[in-house]
This record gives sequence, C-alpha cells and structure tokens, in this order.
Amino acid sequence: MSDTPAYRVAPGADISPDATIGDGSSIWHLAQVREGARLGANCVIGRGAYIGSGVVMGAGCKIQNYALVYEPAELADGVFVGPAAVFTNDHFPRAVAPDLTPKSASDWDAVGVTCETGASIGARAVCVAPVTIGTWAMVAAGATVVHDVPPHALVAGVPARRLAWVGRSGQKLTPAADGTDAWVCPTTGEWYVPDDSTGGLLLASSPQADAPRPAELLDSDEQDGTSA
Repeated sequence: MSDTPAYRVAPGADISPDATIGDGSSIWHLAQVREGARLGANCVIGRGAYIGSGVVMGAGCKIQNYALVYEPAELADGVFVGPAAVFTNDHFPRAVAPDLTPKSASDWDAVGVTCETGASIGARAVCVAPVTIGTWAMVAAGATVVHDVPPHALVAGVPARRLAWVGRSGQKLTPAADGTDAWVCPTTGEWYVPDDSTGGLLLASSPQADAPRPAELLDSDEQDGTSA
C-alpha cells in the first residue's frame, strides 16, 4: 500500500498535517492550507492562496491565485473564487483592545461566508461576513458584497447590487417569450422560474424536458396540401 498522497502539492506550499485534502486536488506554489481545513475531491488551490483553519470546501472548487478564504467559510461543490478575492470573518476588526493591549483569537467571534453550489466570486471581490452567496450566483470582479446574494443573481458594484440573472452556464438569462415570469438561458435552453423561498431563481426544466419549443415549420408543398 502506497503512502503517496492522492493529490498534488507544488514546492513551497504549506499544508497543515491536520488538514484533509480530497483525491485529485492540486495545491500550488506558496499556497497555505491551515489546520482543520477540509477540501473535497478535485479542488484547485492557486499560487499564494490562503485557506483558513476549519474552512470546509466541497468537491471541484477552484480558488485562484492569492485569494484569501478565512475561517469559518463554507464552500459547497463547484465554487469558483477569483484571483485576490477576500472572504472576511470579523464584524468589528481591531488589532488591540480599548486599553491598547493586543487582541487574541478569544477576543472575537469569527463569522463566515457561505457559498452554495456552483457560485462564482470574481477577481478582487470582497465578501463581508456573514453573507451567503446563493446557488449558481455570480459576484462581479471588484464587487463588495454586504448582503446575501440570491440564487442565480449577478451582482456588481460597491455595495453589490443585482444587475441580472444568470444560468448554470454563467450566461445572462433572457425573459421567456411565453409571457410568463420565467427566464431562459440562451446557451443551454434551460428555463428558470422565481423561487419565493430564496428571492432568487430555480431551475425549472432542461431543454430536453418540458421547456416550450417553437413549432416545426412545414415546407410550402405540405402547407398547401400538395405532395411531390
């Protein structure tokens, strides 16, 4: 039985022996994965990225170069975190107490960022905990997120506000042509409907299922009842 890890670690990466790394994952140069962190299978941690103590990450996540994911963040499967993005973890950050004595870890309660399945965080975005980034939502580069982002929302700006809806492909959705409040992905043909429980959207169908389709056009001979 081999003792070789089932994941790749580049020279200079710093991985705590108390961290759990899933099979097929890659940890690149100068990245740091702290004690108690749990990474799922096939994750990619880019150069210089930081994964804090006890951070939980699902399968297939991609953390780009120099992103900072502070504990107690939780990332579901397939989450993308762009270069130099930051997840904060302190409501009231101070280096010292009111008497100017240094603060310790016991002097504050950490709060975390939660990213649901398929969510994407753009380069240099800042997510100010505690916030939840909904399923397949997208945070634009440079945005500052201070409120929860509903599923499939595209948010941008400082503070971040919703600009559009996006599908699982990442493309902006377009209003359905049938007059309902549904939305359609121009790339995949998937249909989405409002979800009152989250304030976002919910996948309604795949293009192979019950999504309405244009009527098939008949050729001119069929339309007038003649045949060749």
